[in-house]
Amino acid sequence: MSDRRAVSPRTVRVIQWAMAGGAVVFIGGIITWIMHLIRTAWQLRDVPSASIGISLVAIPVFLTLLGVILYVFWGLAGDRSGR
Repeated sequence: MSDRRAVSPRTVRVIQWAMAGGAVVFIGGIITWIMHLIRTAWQLRDVPSASIGISLVAIPVFLTLLGVILYVFWGLAGDRSGR
């Protein structure tokens, strides 16, 4: 068990930024999909109340989640020499 190699800090940093990038792509995709649903409802002359109601709640929630995720990853990736 003691023969394990330590993971380099560069590898850890790359994985952290890849996870943050994945979160941006995932949440951006969800917001794009919701906007597409609203445009489709508008083009079909459908009642957009449900689409708009859901998006008024979902988009800020996902943007807040994205902000928290990026804040945490930015804190993890920050300079740790002062700590």
